[in-house]
Amino acid sequence: MEKEIPLRLAVLGHPQRLSVFRLLMRRYPDRVPAGEIAAALDVKSSTLSSYLSALMQAGLVTQTRQGTWLYYLADMGGIRDTLDALLLDCCRGRPELCLPARTHLKPKESSMTGPHYNVLFICTGNSARSIFAETLLRELGGEHFNVFSAGTKPSSELNPIAIEVLRSKGHDVDSLRAKNVSEFIGDAAPSFDFVFTVCDQAANEECPAWEGQPISGHWGMPDPVKAEGSDAEKSLAFQQAYGTLKNRIQAFSALPIAELDRISLQKAVDDIARNH
Repeated sequence: MEKEIPLRLAVLGHPQRLSVFRLLMRRYPDRVPAGEIAAALDVKSSTLSSYLSALMQAGLVTQTRQGTWLYYLADMGGIRDTLDALLLDCCRGRPELCLPARTHLKPKESSMTGPHYNVLFICTGNSARSIFAETLLRELGGEHFNVFSAGTKPSSELNPIAIEVLRSKGHDVDSLRAKNVSEFIGDAAPSFDFVFTVCDQAANEECPAWEGQPISGHWGMPDPVKAEGSDAEKSLAFQQAYGTLKNRIQAFSALPIAELDRISLQKAVDDIARNH
């Protein structure tokens, strides 16, 4: 460990290698193909290979092969070891001095609805997946959540098939609208407890630095808007996206949030992406 920590810090001190590492952290627990990383960061494959090699050598990233494809995943074991070593060193054996101020989330209080948490779902267009997630958590989570969704595109509109799926399942769609993430940045924006990306492209982008250290999660899935084939095949893609998100939202809304510390809560959010 004496040699590993300086190596890891040196590797992350390179801006482009740090960008690769940050992308993989945003996409965790996904395994991301090298080609997608190169496209998202606009780097040559040969250059990316050297960045990934350095990150793997430092124990910050792992590689797996499926056929001819190489996939990369942030090595959470190595990252935790690094943070533990830094905390024990800089805090002189008292790591509690360096912990975030909010080791547990403190829900907002409302005289009308009781404690609640603010949740934001982000997608590229805010036309289908994030709209599904917003609607589902608002209805399944009851009074415990204030729910919002937004897209990273400059402008977008609700997908008519997505709206029809929600309407057919008995959801209220009258108040839904496509929104840009810029609406949720600034002094007047809500302070979020959870921020989820539900598409890979949005997670690949550099997101705003959300104030208050919200728990973040990546719940990526295929974009039903891009489905091809017959009308029935396109409709099935939307139904599958809705079903996947419903399973995840049910699992999330059942979490004993107030009883979990931040580390346990982050693990639970990541596990939902793996298991549902």
